[in-house]
Amino acid sequence: MAIIASRRYQDGKPSEHSQPVTGEPRGDLPPHCFDWIGLADPSTEEMELVRRQFCLHPLAVEDALSPSQMPKVDIYGQQLFIVARTVTSPEGDNLSYGQTAIFLGRDFVVTVRMGSTRDHGTLRQRLEGNAERLAEGPDYVAHAILDFIVDGYQPVLDKLDGVVQSLEERAIDSFPEPSTIRRIFRIRRQFRKFTLTIGPMIEVCERLATTELPAIDPGARVWFRDVLDHVRRAMGHMALLRETLASTVETAALLEQHRQGDMTRQLAAWAAILAVPTAIAGIYGMNFEYMPELHHKWGYPLVWAAILTICGGLFLRFRKIGWL
Repeated sequence: MAIIASRRYQDGKPSEHSQPVTGEPRGDLPPHCFDWIGLADPSTEEMELVRRQFCLHPLAVEDALSPSQMPKVDIYGQQLFIVARTVTSPEGDNLSYGQTAIFLGRDFVVTVRMGSTRDHGTLRQRLEGNAERLAEGPDYVAHAILDFIVDGYQPVLDKLDGVVQSLEERAIDSFPEPSTIRRIFRIRRQFRKFTLTIGPMIEVCERLATTELPAIDPGARVWFRDVLDHVRRAMGHMALLRETLASTVETAALLEQHRQGDMTRQLAAWAAILAVPTAIAGIYGMNFEYMPELHHKWGYPLVWAAILTICGGLFLRFRKIGWL
């Protein structure tokens, strides 16, 4: 089966035996006791066993098996159904999204991971090492799972931050190559998808932190407020990356315009300088018979002196104003 872990906890301590998933409805549990079932990419038949055992709503089960759900919180009687989205960066600039569904009751929590590569094994071990916190019940476990998911956003954002900084430095040094420009727009698409996919997590955490909901004690809301702060921080980081990448393209375009302007001014300055000998040579190249300067003893050196003087003056003038 796709059951990664199935355990019953009493007063925050795991029982000696795992809690089997048989499909038979559970009986009443002792006080301060709850079950935590973790599944990964289960089949329809496996989810049906869990549904019957924990009396889960069929619509919630259907959503849990659909890997493209948006983050949300649904209420089914005295149970809570939470959908959270996960994100990883397996290779290159592409982001991979998964989904974790949480069924939360007064005496159980069931997690269903779809397409998520980050398992909850280390999280479970950490919680089992703190019996005082784990004794607070399934709502604390739900908070810990959401916090674990949201903390997974930061390594992805840190990696994207390094990519954006590298592109920004390249854009300052020289205008990006066509391949770099295509990469920038691919990354911008990834940023938009991240915002659309992960953005609703803010609403989910706000509702968990501020609204009276079944299966969540009022004293547990403070834990969900902490998760809300982490989500807002992640989305703020993403907004900053989007702005930086957009300004990188604008800055590169402005710098390229400036470089082209410098080249245009240089070409115009040299064209003006070369226009002087061209004009003088054109005048003396006319085939007129009566041109007094043609038989003057000092005509040739005087013409050269005039050309060099005018061109030198133009050159110094253009250097002074920064065109050369």
